[in-house]
Amino acid sequence: MYDVIIIGAGPAGIFAALELIAKKPQLKLLILDKGRGIDARRCPQKEKNIPCVSCSPCSTTCGWGGAGAFSDGKITLSTEVGGYLGEYIGEPALKGLIDYVDSIYRNFGAPEQIYGVGRDEEIELIRQKAVLADLRMVPAPIRHLGTGRTGQIMQRMRESLEQSGVEVRTGTVVQALLVNDGVVRGVLTQDGEELQAQTVIACPGRDGSSWLREEATRLGLTMAINPVDLGVRVELPAPVMKPLTDVVYESKFIFHSKSFDDKVRTFCMNPHGEVVTENTEGLMTVNGHSHAEKKTENTNFALLVSKNFTEPFREPIAYGKYVAQLGNLLSGGVMVQRLGDLLAGKRSTVERIRKGVVRPTLPEATPGDLSLVFPYRFLKGIVEMLEALDAIAPGVNSRNTLLYGVEVKFYSSRLQLSTGMETEVRNLFAVGDGAGVTRGLAQASAAGVVAARSVLERLTK
Repeated sequence: MYDVIIIGAGPAGIFAALELIAKKPQLKLLILDKGRGIDARRCPQKEKNIPCVSCSPCSTTCGWGGAGAFSDGKITLSTEVGGYLGEYIGEPALKGLIDYVDSIYRNFGAPEQIYGVGRDEEIELIRQKAVLADLRMVPAPIRHLGTGRTGQIMQRMRESLEQSGVEVRTGTVVQALLVNDGVVRGVLTQDGEELQAQTVIACPGRDGSSWLREEATRLGLTMAINPVDLGVRVELPAPVMKPLTDVVYESKFIFHSKSFDDKVRTFCMNPHGEVVTENTEGLMTVNGHSHAEKKTENTNFALLVSKNFTEPFREPIAYGKYVAQLGNLLSGGVMVQRLGDLLAGKRSTVERIRKGVVRPTLPEATPGDLSLVFPYRFLKGIVEMLEALDAIAPGVNSRNTLLYGVEVKFYSSRLQLSTGMETEVRNLFAVGDGAGVTRGLAQASAAGVVAARSVLERLTK
């Protein structure tokens, strides 16, 4: 019998454990994750420069530290981006929590530098240019950990928790939540082991969003449908984005397409970074990293189109998977296309890409035609957004700009939760990206703290 079982060792789960053990050291805590520990999370594709071999579980997206352990590690110090946590606890409380988790990251080795502060005149000039291009700039100060350093910080957190008596089991798949009479009783692992607990905090991350949705359906929990975020990763020469990245590091812009009024946004900008692949439940998708030390000549960022679905279709995750599967079918993995070829209605080839000025940082991507993958309205919104961005960063809309697909974010089903992150099942809490509440390190970490404080209050009573 455990006091608390935490499912998922990503930022939400880690920060829930840190908060619990800091405030009540005598608690018996167990953290479960289907992935491996930091040291054992090795990707053959990256290490041996071979095509993805579909490891199960994927070490890029699963394991201690979550998908963020090997990401570029950006802590966005703003309440305006990164999820919906403010809707539950209020903006002032969220701001305080973000500052709180930021201080914990710094205690474990995060650098002191913050991008996007102290350069008000330059930021205002960018904002003015954005307005003239029908773009809304979202101010977002960022503390950049960097790929490599992020994993080191997460490992230090694990060591601290284990020294405090927290039990950690990696390589353990949770098959089901155990619920009796509307109260959670523990979890059932894939190996048939029943682990009992007074409280369960589910933090499965994006890779586990489908599992959480299936469990919620089985238990009859109410779910809201978030928009599906689907799009491409853009790669171009770093000097093109330098006027923006030198000032704010990650530029966050929101655009509404003229043709369909769909919301298009920039996401996860990586100055001097590299494009990478992710294996999400057998689907090859694309992402981007920016390393703390290793630099490339390119900058990459995502352009994501948000689309709501209404009756009769209520399966945004299935829709995102379908588009990703189509991209995998046509390319064998990730597809890349020059913007000029897309606009000309041509399939990109190795020769055409080689003629351009952008050297791909993901050489295994297959040249192809993204118009055979994405619906017209998605591509139309992306093209219009590139035209708008060109007004503030000339060169974005170049024929040589590379577009990789498919990038999709699987956090579309949001459980009905209390202000303390409790589900309709008593003592079952759900937080993080997989619960559809957050979209990044800062808010995921903060959500873990919210759930932990709710648990502490209940245990005290």
